Amino acid sequence: MQRILPRGEIESLDHTRIPRLRMPGRAGVFSDRAARLRALAADSPVGAYLALMATLADAQQRALKAFVPTLPDADAIARARQHDMPLLPAAHARDPAWRGLLAGLVDAVADAEGTPPAAVEACGALRQAIDEAPDSLEAMADALLAGNPAIAGAAAAPFVMAALQVYWTAHAAALDEDQLPVGAFGTCPCCGALPVASVVRIGGAHDGYRYLACPLCSLEWHLERVKCSHCASTKGIAYHHIEGGSEAVKAESCDACGSYRKILYQEKELQVEPVADDLASLAIDVLMGDAGFVRRSGNPLLWQGDGAE
Repeated sequence: MQRILPRGEIESLDHTRIPRLRMPGRAGVFSDRAARLRALAADSPVGAYLALMATLADAQQRALKAFVPTLPDADAIARARQHDMPLLPAAHARDPAWRGLLAGLVDAVADAEGTPPAAVEACGALRQAIDEAPDSLEAMADALLAGNPAIAGAAAAPFVMAALQVYWTAHAAALDEDQLPVGAFGTCPCCGALPVASVVRIGGAHDGYRYLACPLCSLEWHLERVKCSHCASTKGIAYHHIEGGSEAVKAESCDACGSYRKILYQEKELQVEPVADDLASLAIDVLMGDAGFVRRSGNPLLWQGDGAE
């Protein structure tokens, strides 16, 4: 016999169910980032770079709107769920169509008003590689997805990653939540990437819950608060921010593994955006490095060379 739940019990169940995922919103994922980057640029010592990345994010939104991904079939979805592995792993083969996305992005940024000469030069070099050396671009992409910018170079890396973000975000946005596995702890259940930061959300079903944010496919997945996103420890967790600075962005450190990632609080600043706010808060990274903590994953729009360039 099927049991009919009274209204009060239904409401209680709705409030205790924590949504596992926040799927990327195709209509505004990159335009929201662009707006946040511009807002943060106004008072930032790296404002010029944030403004450049805002131009890139605008181009990403236009590319995302036009790009139609090829989605995995039912067998691939079933295998991912059965083996609890990422459905669209970043480490596996990708459609060469991502290079067309890159071409559109570098053309748009190079032609945009106010783009610095160094960025125009980097865009030109990538455009030449698209036409003449596509294999080198695939090697760049492989290196960046593995967390190694040495092959791509610090100037090219943000643009290559931007194209890969559009590619994976388009795929993730076209999926349903129930098609994705739980995934390994601390990694994106869609693409397997490490989170760029976490966000404590407000409003609706996500109110008060913390979500890890994927820098590649823009998916967010739930993680309990006061828990290390790297080693899962719940002991020795501490929070740090710049005195006199915004309390919307803090570093969550873990004594157990000596690592940290940033955590954003939407109740402190409604428009926080994981990639943008992480990029604009480099002073916190300096603070945490001086304190001996290790950052476990980077920002897709900021790469450092290997010292040999």
